[in-house]
Amino acid sequence: MASAAPHPNLLRASVSERRRFWLLALFAILMLGLGIGLRNPWPSDEPRFTLAAKQMVESGDWLFPHRGVELYADKPPMLMWLEAASFEIVRNWRIAFMLPSFLSALGTLLLVYDLGRRLWNRKVGIYAAMATLMCIQFVFQAKRAQIDPLVVFFITAANWGLLRHLLCGPNWRMYWFGCFCAGLGVITKGVGFLALLMLLPYLGAAVRRWDGATQMAPGAWWRWLLGLVATLAAIGLWLVPMLLAARAHTDNPIYAAYVNNILFHQTAGRYAHAWHHVQSKFYYLPIMLYAWLPLSLTYPGTFPRWWQALKAKDARILLPLGWIVLVLLFFSASAGKRDVYILPIVPMLALITAPYLEAMLSTRWLRALCTAFLVVMGGGMLALGAYALLAHPAFATKLAYERGFDGPADSLWWMCIVIGAAQWLLLAIFRLRRVHFAIAGGMLALWSVVGLWAYPLLNGSSSASELMANVRTRLAAQDEIAMVDWKEQNMLMLGRPAIDFGFNAPTSQQFAQAAQWQIAAPATRWLFVQEPAMGHCVDRSKAINMGHANRRDWWLFKADAVVPGCVPPPASTDEDTGE
Repeated sequence: MASAAPHPNLLRASVSERRRFWLLALFAILMLGLGIGLRNPWPSDEPRFTLAAKQMVESGDWLFPHRGVELYADKPPMLMWLEAASFEIVRNWRIAFMLPSFLSALGTLLLVYDLGRRLWNRKVGIYAAMATLMCIQFVFQAKRAQIDPLVVFFITAANWGLLRHLLCGPNWRMYWFGCFCAGLGVITKGVGFLALLMLLPYLGAAVRRWDGATQMAPGAWWRWLLGLVATLAAIGLWLVPMLLAARAHTDNPIYAAYVNNILFHQTAGRYAHAWHHVQSKFYYLPIMLYAWLPLSLTYPGTFPRWWQALKAKDARILLPLGWIVLVLLFFSASAGKRDVYILPIVPMLALITAPYLEAMLSTRWLRALCTAFLVVMGGGMLALGAYALLAHPAFATKLAYERGFDGPADSLWWMCIVIGAAQWLLLAIFRLRRVHFAIAGGMLALWSVVGLWAYPLLNGSSSASELMANVRTRLAAQDEIAMVDWKEQNMLMLGRPAIDFGFNAPTSQQFAQAAQWQIAAPATRWLFVQEPAMGHCVDRSKAINMGHANRRDWWLFKADAVVPGCVPPPASTDEDTGE
């Protein structure tokens, strides 16, 4: 029997196609990678995860993440594992903490490109990856060491495997791989299972025999069930060892509390009874407009084209679009909402936008929208920078104070001017006819300034590294330090061992325990405390005001500054809940 001819989309790439691919890769590496190594973790989430990863490396306990002496149960440890593993390779936390996000974003772009070339052609693959990269929220999150870029990668990898099977198949290995990646997404942030919703629009397409939907053999039901096995196997990589280890600590109730918190309270409980980030049911609609610029400029052209594709029974559009709607409905049904929750939609949105991008970019309306976008964005940057430099408004001073920034304030506003000027210059060079090149260059200018200028300039104040360096200068080699009402960046940036009495424990309890600890060696023991936790129990004249950082005031003192027997009232401080 003669072998089947290869799909025309998978034939050997031409020289020009290979050149376009590597230009895209270089562009993506520059946009996503500039700035790595130039800053430390910044609040709210980054220091939390990096501190847990650092404690994994130092303690050897990689199964149960810690935040100081407490177990950290808000998220599974996948990101922390990858940060710790990255450190073991590069031995530099400034680089290691950003590598998982950077590599996840690049991997997402590669998967979207591959889907585009398989379902349509290589040019569509390039457009799909570029459309993803042109989404402001995607790059913003990719340049932060948070869980979201990683969960986006695993969900996209799951979608890649599923669509390889459902549209280019049958390919059961790809289906099982997709289900396995969905499981990895579950042990990353809990929502990885959302990738499996792709099966619902496929079911409708297969029953109605839409064009492109793979028709499966009638007796393949057991193969479908193996997908569930693959998902559970991925989840079990973490869940089984964790449960066995927790069971071995039956004498310590904190492990049982950890299991209950991470498996129930932070998942189903958080979804059904959200306790923060409560928003309206329509919260995500404006997010999909302004946070996904400039990709969202294509909506007027893609909506009618998607409708025509659905009328033509094109399963390549139905499956991703149906999945997008289902994920949007899922997150909209919960009272707790954050903009990053729907970020996994972006790669699939870019994928079904890409087939029409070349035609839309030749239309006057889209070129006009792109021009208006650059005019408004660049003009806004120029106006803000010029106004702040000339008028020295109160909001600029307030912003610098709240962030503890004591560097040259004018530099902040010069950054805005440089970004705006670069975007307007690119618009003048490429004009209306090639405005998409100006868009790409304008986005590169924005993220280059952020990575190469803003990161080094703001790092000292944003990461608390300057504050903790000042603390270190007050400590002799033999001194010890304990922290009360502390934040993760304080312990992470201290650069030497520190004692803590819990992170979530009541601050009055932390203070009382710290004072008792200090009394045992008053000559060499210091307390580092956030001001609200001190109450009237510290004589400020005998304490050292370390200054304002991360919107908080910090003090350092020895035992002679503590009022004997005094217990401060419970402090009410703002908790960073950026997860």
